[in-house]
Amino acid sequence: MKHDRTALFATGFAALLVLSACGGGTEQAAVPAPAPAPAESSAAEAPSSSSAPSAAPAGSAGSAEVTAPGTELKVGERAVVPFKYGTDKTGTIAVTVTSIDLGSNADLASFGDKAKGMTPVYIRMTVENVGGTDLAYSSVRLRAVGPDGRGTGVIITGETPQCESESAKKDFTTAGAKYETCELQAVREGGEVGGATYTDSDEYKDEPVTWKK
Repeated sequence: MKHDRTALFATGFAALLVLSACGGGTEQAAVPAPAPAPAESSAAEAPSSSSAPSAAPAGSAGSAEVTAPGTELKVGERAVVPFKYGTDKTGTIAVTVTSIDLGSNADLASFGDKAKGMTPVYIRMTVENVGGTDLAYSSVRLRAVGPDGRGTGVIITGETPQCESESAKKDFTTAGAKYETCELQAVREGGEVGGATYTDSDEYKDEPVTWKK
């Protein structure tokens, strides 16, 4: 089942929202937002390798060992995190990022002129229900970061034929249930992607779990 995260408009496969990494407001734009000033922290900023703990699991949620905030992982490694979706769905999930790839600006043709100067990032992952609670139809969001661990300065919402976003099926209610999905992100054309972060639980907003590319 596809989930709809279109933020601005629906044309073909996608919708697009661009956010300046320096300012607090959103705006429609035909070019990517300006890069964040070196002294500022992006909302999706990941910790540096010198400050983030390298140990993986710490704490617990039920019988599952929870990955500590600030943990850095490699692509292919699994993080177990507390998860909340909407107002009434909570539980524990495991996220395994299986690949982080750059696409081509041509992949964003459906976005029109608003995608000028952008390169798509495809974050592919497997999501598992660890806690066994009812998380049917929920979805997980990861964010791309640059090689410096800072946000890319661009927020893109939607999907392309190369990166189709999936949500959990109706039977995602038992421990061990899994699904695969792809998260569409973007960098400025010519830029690089350094990894992906999970920040969607309160515990990880300031200290995300990061998968390094």
